[in-house]
Amino acid sequence: MSHPDRRQIPGLTACSLCAGETLGGGDSRAEGQLGRLRNIAARGSATLTEVECLDQCNQGDVVVARPCALGRRRGVGPVWFSGVAGDELTDVLEDWLREGGPGHRDLPEVLAEKLIDREAPAS
Repeated sequence: MSHPDRRQIPGLTACSLCAGETLGGGDSRAEGQLGRLRNIAARGSATLTEVECLDQCNQGDVVVARPCALGRRRGVGPVWFSGVAGDELTDVLEDWLREGGPGHRDLPEVLAEKLIDREAPAS
């Protein structure tokens, strides 16, 4: 089985410190939200970069979907989300990433509701 070219796979950046934060103690998975995100990478749907801070501490469960190399060359930028946690939302995120993610597929409505407006002025 051949593996896809990493340049054709979108990326995902997650704050390892706030992953699962919005689920509180109600997460049914022992490995939690970070485990869900790691599974996305393990299945080849996206590459995963774990960081300690995305400077969005007032949000929660912040993840950034990054376009593949082709998308970046076409000028597609990253897409920031807040509150993407739990099996259902993470599955939608993975499906969208597997289909190409930013610049390749329209954003599912349930994810569009989770967008962080990075252009809004700081308050």
